[in-house]
Amino acid sequence: MAIPLGSSDALIDLDVTDVAHGGVFVGRHEGRVVFVPDALPGERVRVRLTDVGKASFWRGEVLEVLDASPHRRRHVWRQADVDVAPEQRPGGADFGHIELSHQRALKLHVLTDALQRFGGITMPVTVAPVGADGVDRSAAPTDDDGTGWRTRLSLHVDAEGRVGPYAARSHRVVTVEDHPLAAPDIERVALELPSGEPGRIDLVLPADGRVRILPRPEHHHRAGGRRLRGGSAAKHPAAKNSNPMREVVTERVGEREFRVDAGGFWQVHRFAANALTQLVTEHLGQAYPDGLDPEALHLDLYGGVGLFAAALGDIGGPRTRVISVESDSRATEHAGENLAEWAGARAETGRVDRWLAHWGKDASAKDLARLAQGAVVLDPPRSGAGGEVVSAIAALAPQTIVYVACDPVALARDLATFREAGYTASRIDGLDLFPHSHHVEAVATLNRDQPQR
Repeated sequence: MAIPLGSSDALIDLDVTDVAHGGVFVGRHEGRVVFVPDALPGERVRVRLTDVGKASFWRGEVLEVLDASPHRRRHVWRQADVDVAPEQRPGGADFGHIELSHQRALKLHVLTDALQRFGGITMPVTVAPVGADGVDRSAAPTDDDGTGWRTRLSLHVDAEGRVGPYAARSHRVVTVEDHPLAAPDIERVALELPSGEPGRIDLVLPADGRVRILPRPEHHHRAGGRRLRGGSAAKHPAAKNSNPMREVVTERVGEREFRVDAGGFWQVHRFAANALTQLVTEHLGQAYPDGLDPEALHLDLYGGVGLFAAALGDIGGPRTRVISVESDSRATEHAGENLAEWAGARAETGRVDRWLAHWGKDASAKDLARLAQGAVVLDPPRSGAGGEVVSAIAALAPQTIVYVACDPVALARDLATFREAGYTASRIDGLDLFPHSHHVEAVATLNRDQPQR
């Protein structure tokens, strides 16, 4: 018996017309919006409905491609291709069925659409790939197929001991035969992992070329009802003294080395830190064509281990004054060491919203005046900085703001708030740091509209 239309598991044929934020594609069936993964604009696909609970839109999963786009290719991860049952397709490569240059075109569309709809911003933007030398703006074809770039990989272990990624849009572990986005050494280790305790296993490949295996079993992350942060100094009897998450490893950007915990945050793409440093440096150079004012003060918010604070220091020279702010005390400790060559640099531990509130009240008139000639670089989490932080930054009236973002909608909303507070975006660049996924990074520069009196 046929399943009635409007019920979960019903089948429909859908003409896909657009791509939406979040890696899904858009079609309309009898006037109703339907969101599906694993498709492309211009395609006709057979869809099984999975969520019909909302009046405004439905969700579904693609079972078959009836009329393929010329930009469709064999999926870079064979087990995620459309001829595999949807519940067995691993997640993490949701654009892997799309020709690489067209992936960037779709990401550019999502980025510019978000900037216009949520930020009221219309300006030229590009999405560039990255390579060993940083941002790749060459017009020549590249041999890079967008694989082998992940130097960090998280796998999951279920109650039966199976190790693998989650199936797309689920918390169900699926076993796989390869990991095409992972660096070769990461992939080799991942495929050799034995079964383990339920939880997560992180694989990390730092600059020394040796893969670290970081088990994160569930009972180590939950104790007394509290969830412990694997990347920070979790103080609890369940935390072992020899925590492999806290092994100090070295990462490199150009000739500069950065200390970071094995379980701490570092960019996932093997060339990302170089490319982002290059792009942030370009943005600052454009904002300060005569160089940074040697008397100015700069802030690096959500600073991690000091990547962008070091970029500010390299531009400004040995007298650069910069404060890096990060909530993870271990990262702050490393940032202090990574920034030791600049006498005017310091790293402070604190939540950015609270730190800004306190610093704004306690800063001297001299420091406020110095910041008014300086720059704020911020690299917030995927959810964005948010209205409170944006307003606090704007109230301090820095001359320039450089915003590093990993979510187009969050960026656009924050840029709209900055505009209301007197800052205008002068340049926005996208970076394809996550090939074969829908994610896109962006760097935006904002300038204060009027000089402070």
